Amino acid sequence: MDWGLIPERTADIMFEKIGFIGTGNMGGAIARAVKVSAVKEKVYLSDAFVASAENLAKKIPGAFVSDNGQIARECDLIFLGVKPQVLPAVLEEIAPVLAERTDRFVLVTMAAGTPIDKIMELTAEIYPVIRIMPNTPVSIGKGVVEYCGKNVTEEELDEFQALLAGSGRVVPLPENLIDAASAVAGCGPAFVYMFIEALADGAVACGLPRKAAMELAAAMVEGSAKMVLETGMHPGELKDAVCSPGGTTIQGVRALEDAGFRGACMEAVIAAYEKTLELKNK
Repeated sequence: MDWGLIPERTADIMFEKIGFIGTGNMGGAIARAVKVSAVKEKVYLSDAFVASAENLAKKIPGAFVSDNGQIARECDLIFLGVKPQVLPAVLEEIAPVLAERTDRFVLVTMAAGTPIDKIMELTAEIYPVIRIMPNTPVSIGKGVVEYCGKNVTEEELDEFQALLAGSGRVVPLPENLIDAASAVAGCGPAFVYMFIEALADGAVACGLPRKAAMELAAAMVEGSAKMVLETGMHPGELKDAVCSPGGTTIQGVRALEDAGFRGACMEAVIAAYEKTLELKNK
């Protein structure tokens, strides 16, 4: 298909119909975030488990339960919110429908370890494709979405970024950096949740009630993260500001260093990255 023969659309009519194939944890989170910004746009939801799409539609005003075929046939922006091992089957199903279209549309993939060229290989066509790697906090508007595009216009990328503004931070990156970024931002929430739980356990061991321990640990992590983002200071500098000579905090830091805390965090990110590379090579 020669996209050069298809006239460009103006920004005010781009992405009038937005479809989600796959409404699980991540697809559903992105759908909710998109609907925050997509006031006039229609949102279509499809899932192998129809109940999943139906339940999500109840939480998104104006969303419709649909099917893969209708989304592939009618939507301007098509999110593929399925797992990497399911993606080939989904693309095989909708490829004939996409090939029949004469209007312009954009595919959005969020499958880990699946580069844009793989999408084109699976569809046997050259389509405009945006690749995103979101994390679960997008469901509350505090997430991170890294993205890159191929065969996509600047106007479409701008519109896309505006649609995802309700998800949190939307960060453009070259595709060769997406996997590394996902290893820290995409997998990172799980590591942080473990950290919060461990801090709370320590506080409970010291006599603090569980509910208070969890709340204080989570609020502390939130505030500390904002300090890094809003001050622009290096985390090490902020850490040093808390560590008074001979004080309590430096003793806690010493205990973490003795346990290999920083090395363990680095290994967690590297392990997640290496697994992503394994998925890419399958």
